[in-house]
Amino acid sequence: MIKLVITDDELLIREGLEIILGQYDDIDVLALCKNGEEAYQFCKNNDVDLVLMDIRMPHFDGIYGTKKICGELSTKVLILTTFQDTEYIQEAMAHGASGYLLKDSSYDVLISGIRSAVVGNTVFHSDVASKLLQSHEKESTFEPRAYDLSEREMELIAYVAEGKSNQEIAETLFLSLGTVKNAISMILQKTQTRDRTQLAVFAYKNHIV
Repeated sequence: MIKLVITDDELLIREGLEIILGQYDDIDVLALCKNGEEAYQFCKNNDVDLVLMDIRMPHFDGIYGTKKICGELSTKVLILTTFQDTEYIQEAMAHGASGYLLKDSSYDVLISGIRSAVVGNTVFHSDVASKLLQSHEKESTFEPRAYDLSEREMELIAYVAEGKSNQEIAETLFLSLGTVKNAISMILQKTQTRDRTQLAVFAYKNHIV
């Protein structure tokens, strides 16, 4: 069961999402919060798997909430918003968000994103991924040798950025799961990234995908 908190300053959005998501057997909506501080306080005092977080909210926005939750707790944050500003996307991901979806996404995409984020994958709406790529198209100075990255490691980084799990990567490349796990751990060390989310941001920033 995925223990979920919905955070949005609009009551209709909060309650609408609760009704829709509550219909799925593997999702338990624990709370509805109207800003980042409320979400943080609830997660601090309760066992929550994932927060569905809006960006722009009065008083304490989604960036604040993401920073507090991801910086201090084990709870994951998935951004769900109408805003595609590159600055918002990069800031949210830099603070540890597990992905960035838009409110015009279908419910199938939203549910899939929630399930994927909870198990440690990075989730991007296709439009958001395109924006990240476009914003870094001119930054083509990345040199793998500076990080001592092999061609295979670059390939693995690209798969992580695409949201593939270790199991999916192993099956795609005909490698053992243990080999992939060890390789990803080594890549995290080489790129000085904390986790798969930061590695995905690294990939987009350096135009690896």
